[in-house]
Amino acid sequence: MRRARQKVVGKNEAPQTSQKSKKQRTCSYASVFGESALHASVDWENLPHHVILRVFQFLPLVDRARASSVCRRWNEIFHIPDLWRRFEFELNQPATSYLKSTHPDLIQQIIKRHADHLQYVSFKVDSSTESAEAACDILSQLVNCSIKTLGLISTAKPSFMNVSKAHFASALTVVFVNSKSLSSIKVDDTPLDDPSLKVLVANNSDTLKLLKMSSCPHVSPAGILCVADQCHGLKELALNYYILSDELLLALSSEKHVDLEHLRIDVVSENPGQVEFHTIKKQSWDALVKHSPKVNIVMYFFLYEEEFDAFFREETPVTHLYFGRAVSKAMLGRIGMNCPRLIELVVCANGLQPLDEELIRIAERCKNLTAMGLGECEVTCRGFIEFVKMCGGRLTQLSIMEEVLIPDNDYSLDRLHLEVSEHLGRMWFPDMMPTW
Repeated sequence: MRRARQKVVGKNEAPQTSQKSKKQRTCSYASVFGESALHASVDWENLPHHVILRVFQFLPLVDRARASSVCRRWNEIFHIPDLWRRFEFELNQPATSYLKSTHPDLIQQIIKRHADHLQYVSFKVDSSTESAEAACDILSQLVNCSIKTLGLISTAKPSFMNVSKAHFASALTVVFVNSKSLSSIKVDDTPLDDPSLKVLVANNSDTLKLLKMSSCPHVSPAGILCVADQCHGLKELALNYYILSDELLLALSSEKHVDLEHLRIDVVSENPGQVEFHTIKKQSWDALVKHSPKVNIVMYFFLYEEEFDAFFREETPVTHLYFGRAVSKAMLGRIGMNCPRLIELVVCANGLQPLDEELIRIAERCKNLTAMGLGECEVTCRGFIEFVKMCGGRLTQLSIMEEVLIPDNDYSLDRLHLEVSEHLGRMWFPDMMPTW
């Protein structure tokens, strides 16, 4: 039978407060730190200022608001400008339920009091049109903002593409017009259009350094050329191949421009045989590299084999190549001949013809190659050993699926991994799962 514990109150000792009120103010850490910390506790109300601020920074909007109602001090911290400089609006549920789960005027209050404090802002939405519409509604209210970084992130497609172009452009224009200091914008998979880009350039041409806008079908080559002509501080650019042009590369190579550091190009086709890809002239590529000799040119290919005809027939200064679909032996042979700046190559699929000659040519010609990934291809063990031997220790990343390697009379898989390890100067094994 459990005994009731008795508490003796001394002559000058105040009666003990109720267990309920004590639990409201303290939190035991015994379950976390074990018996040695059985009596350790923390007074949440009197936590150091910077600790409470740090806790608030990890909370989404709804939880921040709830935490701010704990006490007056927490409510004061809730409205400190530093808390709102970097914020992500998470709208990964239907907008109606998101807004109903907050105080009816919460978002409006935050925007009214902290719009001019928001500097690094992102919107994360799911595939529902409601969440994308909610993001546009919030963007439309940022009339007093001073945003430096803006990101629109879709965790699943199509999301923003289901919003009307007029509504999206109107919302985005509010930010473009009022911020005046945008330096970084990520708006992939959105109905961004040429008029919106012109507004962006008119108001932020002196500050824009990074623009990521892949899969924006309403942007034309003329629209992106407007950005290149006016935004002379641009350092990073991500776009689809269909809006890449000789004029764009030459504009980025003008004396007015700072050195471009990163150019990402997505080459995508959903309808084989219905898209004819244009060719970029060697002179245009040469102009870009002459102006920005350290630029990383990254190309992601999602094409069918018959669609590669326009690429790598002349020397191309690409540094990183990723092939998400099957690529032919002939195409890999062209890469070995015409991509001397290549640093990284990933081939997700090829077929059932060994790629020994193509890999050896790449090792011979691509002296900067430091990373290689192969999956659903075939390479003989002898050919692979020769490739690694030629590249040597400069291969810092080597991700080869085990089924890619074909044993021959000279090499078993056991002997192969020992010899490859010797040439690399570190222990190496084939991968069971791709790491790219």
